[in-house]
Amino acid sequence: MTSTCCSCFQGLTGNKKTEFHRRRSGSWQPNASLIPDQMTNAWASPVPRTQPGNSPQSPGDLDLVLSGMDTDAQLAPIKMKSINNRRSKFEVEQLTMSPGSLPKPLTAHEREQAIRRLEPTATFEMLNEVPDEVLEEASPQAQELRRKLTKGATVVFVSAGYPGKRFIYERAAALGVKSVILDHPDSWSKGLVEEGIIAKFLPVDMSQSSDEVFKEAVRAISELGKDGITGKADGVVTFVELSVPLTSRLAEVLGLPGMSPAAVDAARDKHRTRAALKKAGLPTPANFLIKQCSDLKAAAEAVGFPAVLKPVSGAASLGVKKVLSFEELESSYREVAEELGGLVVSSGALTKATNGIKGVNASSVVDLTVLLEQYLDGPEVDVDIVMSDGDWRYAAVSDNGPTSEPYFQEFWGLCPSLLSKQQQTELKELAINSVKVLGFATGVFHVELKYTSNTGPQLIEVNARLGGGPVRECNRLVWGVDLVEEGIFCALGIPARPCSPPAPYTCIGYTFVNAQKSGKLTSEATAKFEAWRKLP
Repeated sequence: MTSTCCSCFQGLTGNKKTEFHRRRSGSWQPNASLIPDQMTNAWASPVPRTQPGNSPQSPGDLDLVLSGMDTDAQLAPIKMKSINNRRSKFEVEQLTMSPGSLPKPLTAHEREQAIRRLEPTATFEMLNEVPDEVLEEASPQAQELRRKLTKGATVVFVSAGYPGKRFIYERAAALGVKSVILDHPDSWSKGLVEEGIIAKFLPVDMSQSSDEVFKEAVRAISELGKDGITGKADGVVTFVELSVPLTSRLAEVLGLPGMSPAAVDAARDKHRTRAALKKAGLPTPANFLIKQCSDLKAAAEAVGFPAVLKPVSGAASLGVKKVLSFEELESSYREVAEELGGLVVSSGALTKATNGIKGVNASSVVDLTVLLEQYLDGPEVDVDIVMSDGDWRYAAVSDNGPTSEPYFQEFWGLCPSLLSKQQQTELKELAINSVKVLGFATGVFHVELKYTSNTGPQLIEVNARLGGGPVRECNRLVWGVDLVEEGIFCALGIPARPCSPPAPYTCIGYTFVNAQKSGKLTSEATAKFEAWRKLP
């Protein structure tokens, strides 16, 4: 089966007209009637070079209603109803001891050998037909060409995430992508096949250990294209944090574009991230690795107070706490150790054990190593970055409101940032350099930082995926760039070159209502929320 995509290069390469042919792409087509018209023009946020004089048109006044969103704080348990109280080894490993039992990253030689054994993807063959200067251009016309190159590509999405991430697959369908979701057998996302949003659903038992999930995923992806519904995999991508290490290894072994597994592993380990920044001469807060109680005194002397205690393993936000003295450090360390050691896996979620929650004890695999780190004051910001061909192509700074201490819950945010141009520039440069130092060359990143009163910009963490909550909508409406679209480009090996408007199209502010304590909402409280939602 061959699909044809005709693209006119007029305005890019003179009057030349080029016709693309995507070989064996499969017969499936998205149900166009179900796809919302999300974006009719191509815009982007500030990029690192001068753009053509013709900037895209502004969409005018834009109203944004943000409801039912997740937050980057990841304070709520990550639900996965399908596993039904069985032990999810994959999730436990990725939450508490990432990369768990996943295979080690290939060496450069092994990766080269793997690529040589594989047939070039259809997308790669089409890219070879396009002049380099066209792919390098950052303009609305070139962006439209990139979308046409995407049409008909088979892209595997590893883990669907929660139902609120449906917009990702709708946008992929609007681009003409033949989306394939790989997830647990009874994931909500398998219903998207009947709706015509995705082409196929690949069931993989996600309750297995990480290495078993990896092997089964490789087998399932390798079978694509044989039934004529889709083509062979052109790319593999994820928008779910726990599946980033798995996805990077799948891309590597399948010879597809993707992030370096070594870089992903370094980013998910807070201590390794700090070590990499320090080695490169980038700003790094004082920190000390605590493996047992006897390390506390040395840690206090090395870091001082105030300080922040956090798990090195990246177990969501569990165990992160501010401490003001050695006495608090001792008590907080015991508290964190008890908290991490008392976790259970319930409905696929890593959560605290209580009388009302049944689950499997996760203490045998939870890494109790924690990091004591210098407390960083000042405003917190996010920098959303697109990397392509080894360099940054987009970097936008947004403000986060002061967090609630000692557990650092977020309350509100603002896009674009109101910090001074100089401060934004310093923060953006540190974010970009941090991503590069960790070894990343391509992909979409959500980087969290603070601008401190004494030491200027400081990194909190690098997330090698699209940020949660309102991040996608803020970037799309404020700067005109769709990070879902850019992530798909990166996964296919299509150069990401967003163009820059002269000024933001609009500004967006949002707020979160955080519960003061754990519990359940009564029907009366839920009714009040629904009434508030209907207010103009």
